Amino acid sequence: MFNFTPDYFYNLILSLPGILIAISFHEMAHGYAADSMGDPTPKNAGRLTLNPLKHIDPLGFISMLLFRFGWAKPVPVNPGNFKDRKKGMIVVSLSGVLTNLLLAFFGMAAYLAVVPLNNEVLMLVLQYIYIYNIMFAVFNIIPIPPLDGSQILVLFLPPKALMTYYKYQRYGMIAIFVLAFTGLLGMIINPVINGISSLFFAILLPIFNLIWS
Repeated sequence: MFNFTPDYFYNLILSLPGILIAISFHEMAHGYAADSMGDPTPKNAGRLTLNPLKHIDPLGFISMLLFRFGWAKPVPVNPGNFKDRKKGMIVVSLSGVLTNLLLAFFGMAAYLAVVPLNNEVLMLVLQYIYIYNIMFAVFNIIPIPPLDGSQILVLFLPPKALMTYYKYQRYGMIAIFVLAFTGLLGMIINPVINGISSLFFAILLPIFNLIWS
């Protein structure tokens, strides 16, 4: 399944900044969003930081390295501290995804900015930064527990559907792994990832064409 060649480890090392940035900013964004909405739980847990060691889930990190999908240690949140519970959960859930997309946009901009330098290492590092941020955003918005999308989904489910959700939410990670190893996960998220990448490229390339001309 894995071809452990020098190129494999070379690309693995160069992808680390992208993975760590995507994870750290995503989780810190959750923490600051919760704190801004009135919940001090993330702050008390020491999660308002970019230190990746505070956010890494070992299994999720290894999965991201090997399979290009993964997860971080969830930021603890107490919705009971929000003045508006529904609004608070939407803001907290979307904060990580939107942060990743913003980082991806600027990562792609940085990548295009250094293209004239023809520095392979720097270009690959920046490419991994924008790719992994898009991937992390799209993966986390999937409405399967414990991903961010599921936290938004439950806010809009009718009571009967909500009962079914709570009954089966424990099997969320199993469902994700099944989707991943059957290839269905890629079929679902890859078109979205490619669409976002193409959109960012279409926005940024004309700007840099003007700069280079």
